[in-house]
Amino acid sequence: MRDGARGRPALPEPLALFPLHTVLFPGARLRLEVFEARYLDLVGECLRQRAPFGVVCLREGHEVGSGGPPVQFEEIGVLAHIDEVDAEQAGIVHLRCTGGRRFRRLGAAEQRAGGLWVCRAEALADDPPHAPGASLMPTVRALAEAIRKLREQARLPFVPPFRLDDAGWVANRWCELLPVPLAAKQRLMQLEDPLLRLSIVDGYLRDKKVVVG
Repeated sequence: MRDGARGRPALPEPLALFPLHTVLFPGARLRLEVFEARYLDLVGECLRQRAPFGVVCLREGHEVGSGGPPVQFEEIGVLAHIDEVDAEQAGIVHLRCTGGRRFRRLGAAEQRAGGLWVCRAEALADDPPHAPGASLMPTVRALAEAIRKLREQARLPFVPPFRLDDAGWVANRWCELLPVPLAAKQRLMQLEDPLLRLSIVDGYLRDKKVVVG
């Protein structure tokens, strides 16, 4: 570990990366099935060190198999903290993780001999707390209703507590639900202003008539 800058938490040095065809948001729930040797080793090391790993969205290429275009992934990702591990099946580990802070890759990532990607990285600041404001309350209420329906169906994808009074939290949960391209989700995740992120989500929901009023 190295010291965090400006009071931010230290990151593993180097930070192990798990490229995925998804955008992880802070506070999001992530389930993974791990079976490749490089990622089984990553899980073991994270558990021993009680450290997170970095989830980055793949822009191009595939992490499993060979051939095709070179692997390219985003510069900004989100730390994944392991909450639960299920290793009942030989050679396969099921993880339940929670998204933590965003991070920025410093320089190029390096692929080790075993195939694991690592990089130097810096932690980015958490979203500052902001109340959504009156004009955004219909979008907040729509998320509360979505949460209620998902709980009734036992399909709730969110990690409690539900911070409906926090613009960043509300925006992030909507971003997880919206059927928009990964590139759009990545840009939203990277926005430093949570009120701007929620305003963009609000505009999308109003265009789609999900939110009115």
